[in-house]
Amino acid sequence: MPDSVFPTPLAAPILLALDTATERLHIALVVGETVRTHDLAGGAQASATLLPAAQGLLDDAGLRWADVDAIAFGSGPGAFTGLRTACSVTQGLALGLGCSVIALDTLMAVAEDARQRACAADPQACPPGQTLWVLQDARMGELYAAAFTWDGQAWQPSEGPALWPLSEPLRRWSQAAPGSVRLCGNALQQCAEALADLPEALSLPGGSQAMPSGAALATLATQAWRAGLCVDAALALPRYVRDKVAQTTAERAAAALA
Repeated sequence: MPDSVFPTPLAAPILLALDTATERLHIALVVGETVRTHDLAGGAQASATLLPAAQGLLDDAGLRWADVDAIAFGSGPGAFTGLRTACSVTQGLALGLGCSVIALDTLMAVAEDARQRACAADPQACPPGQTLWVLQDARMGELYAAAFTWDGQAWQPSEGPALWPLSEPLRRWSQAAPGSVRLCGNALQQCAEALADLPEALSLPGGSQAMPSGAALATLATQAWRAGLCVDAALALPRYVRDKVAQTTAERAAAALA
């Protein structure tokens, strides 16, 4: 059985959406006005659990793979192995099924999850014109960062994805006025020590728990489908903002001493 099933005001297409860019595997199946989701352990396990999880969602909905109209995937930025898993699975399925592909921004999915969480408690938590910064732990003392502005219907990119040192948020926002900046993403928890001196008011309520959840992926995939933003399977490519995969032994030793 799926982790959750809930109605949402979606259109008719059958969409499969997935993201493996973080330590969790998030997957959603959109069928008319129903969204079914799974949230599973990711990382090295994602390649082994992704297809069975998707099959389980289809089985629960009484559907076959041939019924899927498009496959949406989180293109990153995120973990190298996770991005390659998402891209290769998406390409293989789309080519085999002859269906379209939708490339989603993983950081935008985090922003959408943060919005959904905040607005569940307070519908006015993210008004039109609100800009939300996403900070995701990129390991090796760095962050994936991007900003998006909510226009009342969808997110619009404000600042493209970038790789920041852990010191950058404090440099930018240590003196920010309450309410002038809103932050979300797993870095608020996983890099809490480095970000401890940021004003607490900068974090969107519940924003530290935000992730590219199935519900967020479903929303973005549906919006993209309606906007006609489908691409050929050959263009299911990862979005990298980092060229370096790992630190050298010397770099790890220096970081430990620091």
